[in-house]
Amino acid sequence: MRKPLEDLKIFRERRARVATLMGGGALIVSAPLERIRNGSVHYSYRQDSNLYYLTGWEEPESILVYRPGKTPETTLFVRKKDSLRETWDGFRFGPEGAKAEFGIEAAHTIEEFDQKIAELLKGCSKLYYKLYKNEKSDDRIRSALLSLQQSQGRTGFGLLSIHDADELIGEARLIKSEADADKLRKAGELSSAAHLELMKMTKPGVNERELHGQFIYQIMKRGAAREGYGSIVASGANACTLHYVFNDQVCKDGDFLLVDAGGEYNYFTADITRCYPVNGKFSEAQAEIYSMVLEIQKTIIERVKPGLTFKELQDMGTEMLTDMALKLGFLTGRREDIIKAGDQKRYYPHGIGHFLGMDVHDAGLYFSKAMEPRKIEAGMVFTIEPGFYIPVNDSGSPSKYHGIGVRIEDNILVTNSGFEVLTKNCPKEIADLEKIIGTQ
Repeated sequence: MRKPLEDLKIFRERRARVATLMGGGALIVSAPLERIRNGSVHYSYRQDSNLYYLTGWEEPESILVYRPGKTPETTLFVRKKDSLRETWDGFRFGPEGAKAEFGIEAAHTIEEFDQKIAELLKGCSKLYYKLYKNEKSDDRIRSALLSLQQSQGRTGFGLLSIHDADELIGEARLIKSEADADKLRKAGELSSAAHLELMKMTKPGVNERELHGQFIYQIMKRGAAREGYGSIVASGANACTLHYVFNDQVCKDGDFLLVDAGGEYNYFTADITRCYPVNGKFSEAQAEIYSMVLEIQKTIIERVKPGLTFKELQDMGTEMLTDMALKLGFLTGRREDIIKAGDQKRYYPHGIGHFLGMDVHDAGLYFSKAMEPRKIEAGMVFTIEPGFYIPVNDSGSPSKYHGIGVRIEDNILVTNSGFEVLTKNCPKEIADLEKIIGTQ
């Protein structure tokens, strides 16, 4: 039996925060569908981040209806108790367990949703719900809205307006509480320790898959439930593929290795990237590219503070990495003209970072509705990850650089006075890396 991972007070506080943003109405959040991987084998199940954020509930086939200020405020539709299915698939809380263990005011079986939802939505001015995320739930909501309209008779009222629930809850999730920040610290610590163990076992002849498996072992051994996302373990020219997924090549002497991996702790994930030579010794070309990217990363991190916009950080990264390409002679011309034409994307095709939290690319708006860049606030968490990638067949650079891909990524919590690096325990200085690589 898996009881709530956290104090129920945390979920009540989160719901109250969302309620302040709703301005009335109702909120419906559905669990994701279970998906078949192959044959009768399912993909490993993970609860929808928003449903977990509001309730701590992890079972599939569940729907939350939240109506702040009404009685009941929280109604959860869940799988019924079934001793036979529990023999095969494990314990179920059922409606009574949902109320007793999770502090939910009203709970029913999922089969009762269709007959009860119209009554629960009566008197609503609007509905917050994310369409096109769960097709089965979409069908249920459509039927519920039609049923509610029909129950109102010849009033002339139309269907409830639907607003994006993910955007609403994303704004609540964007500013981390101290409890949220603690989980992100833990995720950063256990992920940093796992990266350190990978560095120790890296040597020529090891397979990317073996390193990937070691990372999973190391994070789970330290309390992670799973990876926060599919890990990237990319040796040699594979590192120039931003979302490399194969993780099946043998690491060779002279290769540079890029590992982008993070563990998830109580639904909050780390996101760390480190790069280093497979043989434990930076070549001149590897050290040159790596040192320049590292200096850019450290410079941008040092500038993080409340009041700055994320776009300003992005612009800093673009300008510095374009200057790097100019200094190396990979690009020519004026920096402004290069950026306007997008030519720097040949070597730096992605952004400087992204919000981080329960999802690796976490919720929250980067711009206002008027498309004004959003200012950074204390409590935000994001990555800073400049990168520079030289294709193996690049015609604009000397061959000694070909196939080198460097990305250095850390997780940053914005504080009232500046920042905290949540992944500071993961080595990234050349001297430190050369002392660690291959020592196991």
